[in-house]
Amino acid sequence: MTELAVRALTVVRDGATLVDDASFRFRTGELVALLGPNGAGKTTLLRAALGLVPPAGGTATLAGDDTQRLSPRKRARQASYLPQLRPLAWPSPVRDVVALGRFSHGAALGRLGDADRRAVAGALESCGLAALADRATDTLSGGELARVHFARAFAAEAPLLIADEPVAALDPRHQHRVMELVRSFVDKGGGALVVLHDIGIAARFADRLLWMRGGRVVADGTPAETLSAERLAEVYGVRASVEGLRVQIEGSL
Repeated sequence: MTELAVRALTVVRDGATLVDDASFRFRTGELVALLGPNGAGKTTLLRAALGLVPPAGGTATLAGDDTQRLSPRKRARQASYLPQLRPLAWPSPVRDVVALGRFSHGAALGRLGDADRRAVAGALESCGLAALADRATDTLSGGELARVHFARAFAAEAPLLIADEPVAALDPRHQHRVMELVRSFVDKGGGALVVLHDIGIAARFADRLLWMRGGRVVADGTPAETLSAERLAEVYGVRASVEGLRVQIEGSL
C-alpha cells in the first residue's frame, strides 16, 4: 500500500494564506475527488502535498518520505501528477509522448528497454490509443489528447495518480471516458486523487469526496456521508436539491 499523508499543511504566498491547516490521506485502492470553488486552494494543496511548493507549516509524506526532500525522479516513481496545464512543446507522435512517462525509470526516447516498451504498449492499450500511436498529437481531439496524458501517467507505473481538473473543457462523453480510465486504474490497485468541478461525476466515480472552501478542508467522507444541499450551500454558495447521489443546482444564494 502506498499513501500520501498530509498533516496540518499551510501555504502562505505574498502574505495571503492559500491553504490553511489542511489534513487528509489517500492511498492505493481508493479514488478521491477534491471539490471546491475556484480559488479554494485545491491546486496549491496538491502542489504543496507533492513537495512542489514550500509550506509555511505542516508536513506531507509520500510512501513515508517527506515530499519536500524527494528528488523529482523518486517522487515520479511513487505518484504521477497531471497539472491543469499540460502543454506539449511540439507535435510529437502519441507513442513518444506516452514514453515520457518512463523517464522516472531512467529511460530516454529512442533507448527504451523491454520493460519500458511493454509499459508504453500497455498504457496505450488501456487508454484506447493503440490505433493512434503514430499520430501527431496536434491532430487529436481534446478528448483523445486527454487520454494521451493519462497514458503517459500510466506508463510510469506509479501507484498513485494525482490529476488537477482532468476533464475540464471535455464534452460529457469524454468526461465519463476519462473518469472510467481513472476508475479502472484504481480498481486494478492504484490510487487516484482528482480535482473535479462536476459534482455528479464526482459522486458517481469517487469513493471519497474531499471538500475545500477558503483554503480549508471542510469535509472528508463518502458521497453518501458528505453530499447534501447544506454542503453545497456552504462550499459553493448555491441552492441545490440532492436525491441520493443526484444533484440539481437551482441557483445562487
